[in-house]
Amino acid sequence: MSRFEDEMAGEAAPGGCPAVEMVIRGRVRDIGGLNVARLLPYAKRRAIGPFVFFDRMGPVGFAPGTGLDVPPHPHIGLATLTYLFQGAIVHRDSLGTVATIRPGAVNLMTAGHGVAHSERTAPEDRPGGSVLDGVQIWLAQPKPEEQGAPGFAHHAAEDLPELRIGTGITLRVVAGEAYGARSPVEAPGGALCLDLALEDGAALEVPDAAPERGLVVIDGAVLIDGEPHEAGMLAVLRAGSRPRLQASGGLARVMLIGGPPLDGPRSMWWNFVASDPALIEDAKRDWASGDPRFPAVAEESDRLPLPQY
Repeated sequence: MSRFEDEMAGEAAPGGCPAVEMVIRGRVRDIGGLNVARLLPYAKRRAIGPFVFFDRMGPVGFAPGTGLDVPPHPHIGLATLTYLFQGAIVHRDSLGTVATIRPGAVNLMTAGHGVAHSERTAPEDRPGGSVLDGVQIWLAQPKPEEQGAPGFAHHAAEDLPELRIGTGITLRVVAGEAYGARSPVEAPGGALCLDLALEDGAALEVPDAAPERGLVVIDGAVLIDGEPHEAGMLAVLRAGSRPRLQASGGLARVMLIGGPPLDGPRSMWWNFVASDPALIEDAKRDWASGDPRFPAVAEESDRLPLPQY
C-alpha cells in the first residue's frame, strides 16, 4: 500500500515491566478508504528483526457498492506479507498474478529489484457491502536478495500449522518456526510471526524464539508480566526475556513478531526499502518515467503517481 517515510507511529512509552523495552501505540492513517493503525516504523524503533512495517488494517465496514481500492504502485527491496482475520482482498501484480486472499491465508510478494501491484475488494463482494480486518507487513530483504527477481506465493489457511498450547490458547505459525511446527511461508530475514488467540485468563510464557521480538495486541486486552496492554499496542520485548502473557477481561488476539537483527540500516521512502539510498532514487525515476522495470498490472488502467515531496 502507499506510504510515506515520515508517517511513523507517533506515541511510545518506556515499558512498565523489565521484560518490555518500549510500548508503541499506532497512528491512524487512511489508505484507500481503509483506516490502519501504523505500528512500525517508529522514529525510535525502525525495525524488529526484518519487520520494518506493520499496519493493523481495520476492522472497517464498507458500504454497499464500495470497497478497498489501492491502484497499482511499486515496491523494491522488501516482501509484503498480508494476513486477514475477516474479509478478502484481490491482489494483482506485474508478474501476472491474480490471487484472492481470505482469512487465515498468507500472500507473500517479494519485490526484489521491482514489482507493482494493486489491492482491491472483489467485485462480487461490493454489492452487499463487506468488512475487512487484518494486517499488512513489510519485511526488509537481506542485502544479497534486495536486487533479486520479484516473486509471489499464496499459502492457503489450511496449510499453516495450528496448535493448542496449554489451556485456552490456539497458536498459528504464520512464518518461521515455533513449538516444533514450521510455516511453509518462506519469509525473508528469518522472520518469525505467530498468531495467538487466548481465552479469558489463559496464559503462557512468551518463547525466546528470536533475538528481537515484539507483541502486537490485535484484539482484546492482555497482561504482560502483570502490566496491562490493550488493542493497538506494540510491546517491544527485551532480548532474552520470557514474560508471562495473559488474556485479561475476555478473548484476546496477539501477534508475536521478530527475527534476527537486520544486516544493516535501511532507507525507506514511499513504497521503497533499500540498504543504499541510491537504489531508491533509481526506483523513483523509473516509476515516474514508466520504465519497463515496473511492468503494467493486468486489468488495471490507473496507477499511483510518484509523490511530490
